[in-house]
Amino acid sequence: MRFTLPEHKKFTHQMIIPIRWGDMDAMGHVNNTIYFRYLEIVRLHWLYEVGGPPDPNGSGPVIVNAFCNFLRQLEYPGDVLAKHYVTNPGRSSFDTYITLERVDDPGVIYAEGGAKTVWTDFRAQKSVPLPDWMRKLVE
Repeated sequence: MRFTLPEHKKFTHQMIIPIRWGDMDAMGHVNNTIYFRYLEIVRLHWLYEVGGPPDPNGSGPVIVNAFCNFLRQLEYPGDVLAKHYVTNPGRSSFDTYITLERVDDPGVIYAEGGAKTVWTDFRAQKSVPLPDWMRKLVE
């Protein structure tokens, strides 16, 4: 099933991630699990940049699902341009969507993925409303 980015999404962040030699598998392309690592890297980079990393003694973001559609093979050497979007803000959650393209092949999406992020009270282990500052970022 091919995923398509929603029309009503908000671009929030981008970064370049180098493809490492060790990211490849025996087939000579980036291993599927590494794509999820790239998605995690850009998602966490954005969260830290906006001041929203998890606080183990308080609350913070937790992903409750993650997906990735592999459209083209990434191969070493090269750099990945990861573009991060948010959409679908709810009471305690929002969705993130990320596209991955090669820097040397601009505009061509090699993979796309995302995650449902839920704001969580870690001690109570349950969802809580998004903080106002985060809601403003994702609306």
